[in-house]
Amino acid sequence: MNIRTRIMLTIIGIPLMLGGCSGKNSTNNNKDSEITKETQAAASEETMVSVQDYTGEGYALPYGKETNKIADDHLAQIEEAALNFFKEKYKTDVTVHNVVGAKDGATVFVESKGEPHFYTYAVVPIDAQGKKVKTEMIWADEFQVENAIKGGLYHMIFNEEFKKLDNYLESVAAYGQVTGKTEEALQNAGGQGFMAPYYFISMTDEELAITPVYDLYINNPDESVENLRKAYDETQFNPENFFINIQYFMADEESEPNKEIFNGIVNELEEMTSIPRGSYSLFLNDNFIDKQSADGTKDNSLEQSFPDYIIKD
Repeated sequence: MNIRTRIMLTIIGIPLMLGGCSGKNSTNNNKDSEITKETQAAASEETMVSVQDYTGEGYALPYGKETNKIADDHLAQIEEAALNFFKEKYKTDVTVHNVVGAKDGATVFVESKGEPHFYTYAVVPIDAQGKKVKTEMIWADEFQVENAIKGGLYHMIFNEEFKKLDNYLESVAAYGQVTGKTEEALQNAGGQGFMAPYYFISMTDEELAITPVYDLYINNPDESVENLRKAYDETQFNPENFFINIQYFMADEESEPNKEIFNGIVNELEEMTSIPRGSYSLFLNDNFIDKQSADGTKDNSLEQSFPDYIIKD
């Protein structure tokens, strides 16, 4: 997958990568997997709910109706498989929040316990004809999971810089005109790495500065934050490979995305010097989110992103 496609999938949403066993191949299909705004805008108005009310209920994946029923009958088995998978392969304890049927499988949304903090997912194949779950064949997209952990490590070792960003984004929402996703929505329909109500972190496979930190963590999950920070390779950092994706929603159901608010946030982000380095994108949506895709971007959304990121280097 080329870098632009990875970025677009990560910023807008990744339902095709969550779609059961077929997801193993979808990561290589540039044209088929890139999701356009036109496709998102085609969602029926009946699936739209206020973002303040959205908890992930109603989230669905393509061709998952039948496998969803089978997964419901084997939830304990699927949950145990996911817990063991992340503990054994990624040395991480997780909490299972949601299991969603998909084509030929079930997608299991998990959240790490403690730090590094991140959300991700695994897939348990399902034989729909035989009504069997194949927990012994559980798998995950390695790029996605590794980057989820790396995003959590970034937030952990640059805690002070992210605290300043968090404080700013929360102060904007405190005025009451804009809001973010609920914690329940992140837990039940997230899976995109380090996520907070107003933003999430993503990166390309060319982001090498965090690699020695990741390697140290995987070899010793109990390593101190101080030693993890020392392992970070500043010389390898390139802001074009590290993304902080900010997304707000209008708090009022009747309000269209406000250009004055949007431009004000852009200007303030451009002037800030103490927030984390990287490429910043900003989306301001109306109040509604598609409950089936957990996506709020539409034709009326205001956007500053690829190729016009706000660069902090």
